Amino acid sequence: MKAFSKMTGRVAPLDRANVDTDQIIPKQFLKSIKRTGFGDNLFDAWRFLDEGSMEKSPNERQINFNFVLNQERYQGTSILLTRSNFGCGSSREHAVWALLEYGFECVIAPSFADIFYNNCFKNGLLPIVLEEKYIEEMFTEMKRIESLGDGQVYSLMVDLPGQCVTKPDGSPISFEIKPDNKTTMLEGLDEIGTTLRMQPAIKAFEKRHKAAQPWLFS
Repeated sequence: MKAFSKMTGRVAPLDRANVDTDQIIPKQFLKSIKRTGFGDNLFDAWRFLDEGSMEKSPNERQINFNFVLNQERYQGTSILLTRSNFGCGSSREHAVWALLEYGFECVIAPSFADIFYNNCFKNGLLPIVLEEKYIEEMFTEMKRIESLGDGQVYSLMVDLPGQCVTKPDGSPISFEIKPDNKTTMLEGLDEIGTTLRMQPAIKAFEKRHKAAQPWLFS
């Protein structure tokens, strides 16, 4: 898993609340046991006008140019700004995989569904919870930049060690994160990696266990 420390990235606005995991990656695309291949179908029902299938690439689809991610100014964005209860619905981990493969490294929202939130840390996608007032400020500032019509894109600096998001005007916004989740992201540790860090303790336990109950190993 890729470690996360600091990043500066352009922001895409998804001004919708209660975005569920079936909207993030529809169920008809969950046919792979790998963690790859889902980015092409992120937000599929919103990005395209036709019905998708595993056999069709995005270049063969009817693109919905009214959807934010299909607008030229938001190509290559790495931070998603959205509304409350993002990632609700079913517990599919594929939703996180799709966001990562599409290119997002961070999602900022007032709240997340619990399972989706935890899945983010297991895969290296940083979910940041900010108060509604800050989210509203960012959406307003993004709309103002869009109205200028010169192709500018809103950017944010995310500092995980300092637990801070810095806006374009230099104003910082602090965010909370559990110490264990912070360590997971900073060191790039998934569940397997976290377990392997405990390998000496595991081997020591096995040695004691074998000495205390040798008949189990004969």
